[in-house]
Amino acid sequence: MENELHILLTEEDAEAERVAELTRYLRDELLDLDVDDVTTLSGGEAPPGTRAVDVTQVGALLVTLGSSATALNQVVTVIRSWMGRRTDTHPSLHLRMGDDVLEVSEATDDQVAEAFRIFVERHSRAGAGT
Repeated sequence: MENELHILLTEEDAEAERVAELTRYLRDELLDLDVDDVTTLSGGEAPPGTRAVDVTQVGALLVTLGSSATALNQVVTVIRSWMGRRTDTHPSLHLRMGDDVLEVSEATDDQVAEAFRIFVERHSRAGAGT
């Protein structure tokens, strides 16, 4: 659905607990916005015979944007601000709306700002036609 934003937060060499903590912080901030919901997605149980948790699934969120025309822009603004405050860590983000994917990892603040601007613009145009 076009009003759903999938977020996958990862951090190189991070323990699952650390990624879960970062994800909780981001989710808490996103819940303060004019969005319908922010759901933590579960990767399910680990396969039989394994003990490790799939860290990539620990950091998965689903943001239901609702009908607000500015919700995506608000979400992206919060994500940028949240990332900027991570001085002790360097999380990577994978954002997906429909078939459109944006991956942000090692980039300057200006590069992140431009990538997010283009991402929001693409979806603002797509929503204007419906």
